[in-house]
Amino acid sequence: MSSSLLFNVTTLSFLVSMLVFFVFLATKNKTIGLAGSLTAYFGWLVQTVAIILRWKESYDLGHGHAPLSNLYESVVFFSWTIILIYGIMEVKYKYRVIGAFVVPFALLGMAWAQLGLNSGIEPLVPALQSNWLLYHVITCFLGYAAFAVACGISIMYLIKAKQEEGSSNSQAGGVIALFPGIRVLDDLNYRAIMIGFPLLTLGIVTGAAWANYAWGTYWSWDPKETWSLIVWFVYAAFLHARITRGWVGKRAAILSIVGFAATIFCYLGVNLFLSGLHSYGGGK
Repeated sequence: MSSSLLFNVTTLSFLVSMLVFFVFLATKNKTIGLAGSLTAYFGWLVQTVAIILRWKESYDLGHGHAPLSNLYESVVFFSWTIILIYGIMEVKYKYRVIGAFVVPFALLGMAWAQLGLNSGIEPLVPALQSNWLLYHVITCFLGYAAFAVACGISIMYLIKAKQEEGSSNSQAGGVIALFPGIRVLDDLNYRAIMIGFPLLTLGIVTGAAWANYAWGTYWSWDPKETWSLIVWFVYAAFLHARITRGWVGKRAAILSIVGFAATIFCYLGVNLFLSGLHSYGGGK
């Protein structure tokens, strides 16, 4: 059995999970909601095995590196971290409906990786031949995943808030009835970002250490470094505004979505459209 086959199973599992979650929204049936979560977790477990197997395949080919070295592998890992962070938050806070707005992110990543990216296992370029690769990539993508969860929650908040503004009845029916209250959603958005921000900070620090190892300088204002700093400032502004000025509600939700858009550009846009020291990941 190959890792590619297992990644296909993962993609299918995430697709089924998303569709089941949509049925859950329509029916409000808790058993269906549980099925959506379990299907996502099954896909995540299969994906975990596939990542380990791809690591072994790299050694079998004589390359011997963690499967985090090119765009295909990073997108797969990003999807893995999204389900991981979602699962942690679901287990902790018991709001399963969030999966309907988070699992699609993981599905899009896996579908793009499987259908649009080169999945070949290649030897590491010299700049990547360091243990800092693991530390930097893992911390960054865990942070990105937390921001993805925060974005999904923020979308839920804006939908819920708009619906409540347009209705004099606070006990609104329909799909929105499954959503947590707007205060709960606002708090969950904050908690997700509080997970992601320290991880992003650690990712930037380990990236600087890796840059010094690979290129002899901690910071060179490479486009990826610059955009990482922009993303850091967006979320730092979010936390500062919330703590010192009491920013909650719509403004916080919108800033969370803007922050995730900046995160995606930092991750994908810079690699695909801008040249720099990180360009080695762009065409893979």
